[in-house]
Amino acid sequence: MAYRYGERMEANTVGSLGEFGIISRITHGLPAAPAVSVGPGDDAAVFLVNGSSVTSVDILVEGVHFRRDWVPAEMLGRRAVAVAAADIEAMGAYQAAVLVGLTVPEDIPVAWIDDLAKGIRLECEAAGAALVGGDLTRGRDVVISVTVMGETRGAVPVLRSGAQVGDVVAYRGRLGWSGAGLAVLSRGFRSPRVLVEAYQLPQVPYGAGAEARLSGATAMIDVSDGLLADLGHIADASGVCIDLDTGRFDVPDPLHAVAAATGVDPLRFVLTGGEDHALVATFPLGNVPPEWQVVGVVTDGDPGVLVDGRTYDASPGWDHFRR
Repeated sequence: MAYRYGERMEANTVGSLGEFGIISRITHGLPAAPAVSVGPGDDAAVFLVNGSSVTSVDILVEGVHFRRDWVPAEMLGRRAVAVAAADIEAMGAYQAAVLVGLTVPEDIPVAWIDDLAKGIRLECEAAGAALVGGDLTRGRDVVISVTVMGETRGAVPVLRSGAQVGDVVAYRGRLGWSGAGLAVLSRGFRSPRVLVEAYQLPQVPYGAGAEARLSGATAMIDVSDGLLADLGHIADASGVCIDLDTGRFDVPDPLHAVAAATGVDPLRFVLTGGEDHALVATFPLGNVPPEWQVVGVVTDGDPGVLVDGRTYDASPGWDHFRR
């Protein structure tokens, strides 16, 4: 049900509670963090940076990035933090503080906001970051903007531009799961459940970014738009060619099941499916950490990404303005 300005709000909605009442519910009892000297309640938060600071922001828009009937509020809160925190991982840095900007319709139930806030807190805890503030406003749709601030703790961040000819390419996390989950939901199904849940909540491999940096990673990125698309950013920034070996990918059974049901090559989910937020990096040969899966090499040639030595015959991933 939609409400017009001036109408009485139904009890237990954000419209009935008001902006500051909602903010109080979200921020009440937030745990203190060593890096934060001033948290919510002032004009700005203050946190202490160890080394260089790194910052990233992500926006989730209802109807573009998610549907409320597909993603429960708690998972949405976790997802919003996870997608931004993954960028800090990809720099080989550590998450420190989180700011959340939230737009919601005034007829959203307070219980939905409570669940969203719970998810935000849970993912902040998983990432090792503190929720330090944000902003709240009324709007037609739910929009969540999350800014994550991190620290290098004296280390040099890992950029996209450092890949070298002779490096190997390896990833850590899951590939294709979220894309397959979206394919399931788009067809009106909720099974395999494990893929639906992968779409609802990406599993960021927290700590793996610093692990890769300590192992000598030369370039790194998180897989948000698709493995081929995101490796393309490394190839362009580094001026190298990346060649993936499809025989090195382990395609799990749930992806095979969805591929068979939809008539899609299961490798297409792995190569072009986004929003898993795995990490993919380039390493000098012999420097790959144990839990990372080697899937390709960096070669000389025109910047780009090849699959088994050839150009891939489909879109490499998601682009908001080119479909």
